[in-house]
Amino acid sequence: MTDPDPVDVATLTAWLDRNEVGTGPVTDLFALTGGTQNILARFSRGGADYVFRRPPLHKRSNSDETMRREARLLAALADSAVPHPRLVSVCDDLDVLGCVFFVMAAVDGFTATTEVPEPFASSPDLQHAMGLSVVDGAATLAQVDPALLGQAQLARADGWIERQVDRWPRQLDSYHELDGWPGPELDGVDEIGRWLDAHRPAQWRKGIIHGDYHFGNVIFHRDRPAVAAIVDWELGTVGDPLLDLGHLLATWPDPTESRTVGLARRLDGLPARAEVIARYGAVSGRDMSEFDWYQVLACYRLAIILEGTHARACAGKADAALGRRFHGVSQALLDQALRLVRPSSETR
Repeated sequence: MTDPDPVDVATLTAWLDRNEVGTGPVTDLFALTGGTQNILARFSRGGADYVFRRPPLHKRSNSDETMRREARLLAALADSAVPHPRLVSVCDDLDVLGCVFFVMAAVDGFTATTEVPEPFASSPDLQHAMGLSVVDGAATLAQVDPALLGQAQLARADGWIERQVDRWPRQLDSYHELDGWPGPELDGVDEIGRWLDAHRPAQWRKGIIHGDYHFGNVIFHRDRPAVAAIVDWELGTVGDPLLDLGHLLATWPDPTESRTVGLARRLDGLPARAEVIARYGAVSGRDMSEFDWYQVLACYRLAIILEGTHARACAGKADAALGRRFHGVSQALLDQALRLVRPSSETR
């Protein structure tokens, strides 16, 4: 039995008509790839280009709410300086396609994780400017009033920083339910957890978090070294936006690490860590004195999330080669955190 087509063009066209999104036939429809299980497809109608976004065909229990939350966030950013895809229309009627979905204006540009065209590929100066523009995107988001997401979400952020450390060891421990997983076998994971608990910032300021901020989730203009749009907002929430910068630096292209060496070779003119942190502080106006904690947290949480794939692979529920690779990436992230936790000592 085959799965249904993820985009029912006739049904989509009728819905677009009802919501006055372009006119005429839907043309040039093709799937977009990315690092998410959600379905993305680009199409044209009436001389304009759009992107359709829906949950996977086999929805998770929270898939529809995730779509609603992402659409609300994009709507909230409409009048901000944050580069993002323009939300066109949302469908909350499950009778249409069996899920919540929305349509955005398409963004022309390129993602550096898949291509770095000329003149950027040959210009360290342009690459440096690209790196600063990515930082500016996160810093500009940090300036947006989180109340735009509503008082309920703002209230749920109370205690956000206190919850961060406790949740990840619990998630790591939950992998013991998967048969065949030998345990974490990750050097430094307990030490990093203790350090995060002991050095938790006493004060923090609420803001909007993208939740998965890295080079793969930004689209650059083709005619200038600037971010055209930040994409994939499904993890967006209210918390401390410094975590976005922590995640960005945790995944920053590094020629000494196999997980990012390819991108590092394509973008060898990027600014160094100290300049990145200074730039974010200058643009966002936030106190950067305890920033190391957020980068350590970003490494720690991402390492534990990726170890989950390794655990599922050990149980025969994920590709074995992918599991082994993610286990190695988890250790590399923890090694990065250890260099911040123990800056004067050698790690692995």
